[in-house]
Amino acid sequence: MKINQIKAIKATLNIVCGKWKAPILLVLVEKELRFSEIKNSLPKINHQTLIKQLKQLEKDGLISRTSYQEVPPRVEYRLTEYGAELEELLNDMMTWGEKHLEMNNTILEEDEVIYDRHELDGEMSHQ
Repeated sequence: MKINQIKAIKATLNIVCGKWKAPILLVLVEKELRFSEIKNSLPKINHQTLIKQLKQLEKDGLISRTSYQEVPPRVEYRLTEYGAELEELLNDMMTWGEKHLEMNNTILEEDEVIYDRHELDGEMSHQ
């Protein structure tokens, strides 16, 4: 494997790795969501952690944030065109992870489950 290939893989992992980045991106695949909708989709995430991760994903150019001057204030997040390019990779990672868990007879503890895959399946109609 060439050095540039290793650098490319590391760059990808730096963007999508971490406990919350990939799940946040997955819930934004289908539609624009308000902060509270993202939080409800990922009930285990801490409020401050979600804020921090959304800011980082926005800084990385993967999501965009739209603020509406309304009362009460409304903020919506969506994948950018650049971020949407990760959809296939995220789905592949999810599929591989499911196979890995099954192959190793691994059962995630309830506190390790971030969201229910089947809830997402209903929303991700083009899988």
